Amino acid sequence: MFRKWILWILAAGWILSACAPSQTIVPASDSPEPDSVSTTLPNLPAESPPRGAESEFKTDFSKHTVSYSEILSGGPPKDGIPPIDAPQFIPAKEADGWLEDPEPVVFVQVGNYARAYPIQILIWHEIVNDTVGGEPLVVSFCPLCNTAIAFKRTFGGEVFDFGTTGRLRYSNLIMYDRQTETWWQQATGDAIAGEHTGAQLEFYPASMISWGDFKSLHPDGKVLSRETGYSRDYGRNPYFGYDDINQTPFLYGGVTPDQLPPMARVLTIDLNDEAVAYPYEILSEMNVINDTVGGKNIVVVWTEGTASALDTNNIPEGREVGSAVAYSRLLDNQELNFEFKGGKILDTQTGSEWNIFGLAIAGELNGKQLTPVVSINHFWFSWAAFRPETRIYRP
Repeated sequence: MFRKWILWILAAGWILSACAPSQTIVPASDSPEPDSVSTTLPNLPAESPPRGAESEFKTDFSKHTVSYSEILSGGPPKDGIPPIDAPQFIPAKEADGWLEDPEPVVFVQVGNYARAYPIQILIWHEIVNDTVGGEPLVVSFCPLCNTAIAFKRTFGGEVFDFGTTGRLRYSNLIMYDRQTETWWQQATGDAIAGEHTGAQLEFYPASMISWGDFKSLHPDGKVLSRETGYSRDYGRNPYFGYDDINQTPFLYGGVTPDQLPPMARVLTIDLNDEAVAYPYEILSEMNVINDTVGGKNIVVVWTEGTASALDTNNIPEGREVGSAVAYSRLLDNQELNFEFKGGKILDTQTGSEWNIFGLAIAGELNGKQLTPVVSINHFWFSWAAFRPETRIYRP
């Protein structure tokens, strides 16, 4: 029954997108050009591309690093789930009229520019092409994997704009760039087919937190507006019930290591060829975890107050799942250790109090800011499909 419902939702998105007005791409602003990231993935032998892809895309399908048999159609065609190319933003106080405190938002900050991208909007569009504080970014969300990920859009000296291919691999969104029509795996940022095959997009720190937490620290922050140019039932979850721990991943087809249930929520960190998954079940019990990943000392902090976007029909009514974010424990050449004591996050060196944003809010280090570490929410099946060698954190 659930699978029939999802197929209907995806098909409905296809029909609605065909009726939506066209969007204008925002010209990219000038910014420093980060180096592109290369990988050592092997290019595979010639293989027929996914069904129908050659008629929709100009992609050079002779270049690919994954078997095309792993790529499935999600229902809609190219940009059938329409990305937001001209995002509009409103002050936090205006968004407070239609956002409720427990609702999840994707938080991105560049310098003094803080932005919130409500999941209630991303769940219908999956991609926002934006420029924040002069930094071209793509903010993406794959509902079937619960992955909210930001990447830099500047690649090889060019600013890319991204869209949805309508295809999935291991149930995960496959994006494409409009400049070369290379296909990119959202979960990893890897180019899996086309001109840039074997390259990787540069991640930018982004976290999924509650609307209440965002507006408390950034009352002057900007929020993605519901004025997207498309008619969608923002606030409603079209995938309701999907994140039940006993649910079966949709259009997955892979084998998931049995250390955790496939739909278990995890926060993942991948540093210097070491990948670690922190189960939300453990995070909600410990609140603070000090760890070392890829030789880097990090801290993962969890706080209550965030609803699941994929639980009930009405997103604000979703069950409590909390928020988790990771930071470097190195501050001003001093390594800190953290603990959860008396309902507060404290460092053991000075006793200063910290919040979910990695900001010291009381004590000797008041006002100091920890450096974010790229950490991403996943369902276990989604992460394990791409990083099966992952270490699962156990206390």
